[in-house]
Amino acid sequence: MGRPGLHRRQLLAGLGGLTVAGSFGFAALGTGADALASGADTRVRYWNLFSGGDGYNMIAMLDAFRAEHPGIDVKDSTLQWGSPFYTKLAMAAAGNRAPDLGVMHLGRVTGFSPGRLLDPWDVDLLAEYGVREADFNPALWKRAVIGGELYALPLDIHVQLCFYRRDVLRKAGLLGADGRMLSPASPDEWFAMLKEARGATKKGLQTIGLWHNDQNFQWWFFVAFYTQLGGTWFDATDTEVTFDTDKAVRVLEFLRRHVADGYADPDYGGGAGAEQFVNGSPFCWEGNWSVPVFDSAEVDYGATPLPPVFGRPATHAESHSFVLPHQAGRGGAANEAAHRLAAYVVTHARQWAAGGHIPAYTPTLSTAAYRALKPQSEYVSAMDHQATEPKVWFAGSTGILAQRVGPIVVSATTGSASPEAAARRMRSTLTRLLATKNPMDGRTAAQGGATA
Repeated sequence: MGRPGLHRRQLLAGLGGLTVAGSFGFAALGTGADALASGADTRVRYWNLFSGGDGYNMIAMLDAFRAEHPGIDVKDSTLQWGSPFYTKLAMAAAGNRAPDLGVMHLGRVTGFSPGRLLDPWDVDLLAEYGVREADFNPALWKRAVIGGELYALPLDIHVQLCFYRRDVLRKAGLLGADGRMLSPASPDEWFAMLKEARGATKKGLQTIGLWHNDQNFQWWFFVAFYTQLGGTWFDATDTEVTFDTDKAVRVLEFLRRHVADGYADPDYGGGAGAEQFVNGSPFCWEGNWSVPVFDSAEVDYGATPLPPVFGRPATHAESHSFVLPHQAGRGGAANEAAHRLAAYVVTHARQWAAGGHIPAYTPTLSTAAYRALKPQSEYVSAMDHQATEPKVWFAGSTGILAQRVGPIVVSATTGSASPEAAARRMRSTLTRLLATKNPMDGRTAAQGGATA
């Protein structure tokens, strides 16, 4: 799924060197031929893309499930993150060798040809295991519905955040009575806060790290602030581009000003500045997955959704979701066990929240255990203010949309292109993508795109 026109030979070539790991080290993908775990009578083959801290948390949740359900043998395999994972999953589904359960970013589901490469969830069976639509944010659940059927079961949302150093902001007078960062209501208020913070920052440190050279982060930040302005992408039928270049220019000028005014150091390698943040830099914009990093560094910090500088709260959000890769004649004990496993993980996501993610299952958010998590409980409001990519086949995490438009945003942020020129290029790129056929099914967004 790396780019339009991807054919079978390219898909197969993309599998070369793919790393596959199980919970207890490297292992071959399960085929159903190996022996069941002791005492088990049903196997669930489960593919995911979680490594690092997320991997450890998922393993802990799977081990808890195994302990409670000894009759189900969970054979989990961790594949290389990004496009290689989606390529492997697509080939397995097309060749009727798919696992019983998989994980996808929700934004990629529309492009995965639901109905051909993905099977819909049995919502009645999920309800038997304690998972119901009423327990999810309505907008998040709606994103998972295509053609009237549920094709993804959200596990979380992961969001872009404004991390801040309490010690520095306290010195700068930028903390409220509750010890949290003051919330700016306009770009001018935000830059006034940056000016005050810079005055309280140790010499040699930048004021904010915002991944100014990274196409993914710059795209995610653009999506957030463009959504704050009420910007749209396409019409309801996905036949016309509605992208507003005037609003885009406002966002691009806003992002550019961080570098132009010297708050983000252009010589600092383009990174978010996590190291500088740990050493005393007052701000960095980064994904919620940095929470364990800053926790381990014992930094006095907080985290809030990206500042609502354009009036409407919105921060970029994606979602890890469970999917059912297509199997001919899906059903029976393995399918029921896949539903049970997914429902268990979704409803026992306190462990998952430790990695910084916001659990999708809303009853978790009201528990005392979740409210005690810091800074997670500070940014839980992001669930109600999600800025997401358009629901089209070429969108989603590491998808074609980010690959094509992200570098344009970078060019404006870093000053190699004017905001006006970048906005025009963005619109023309969106126009071309809208007319491009999905390599999974040969249809444009309008011919077989998102219908919720």
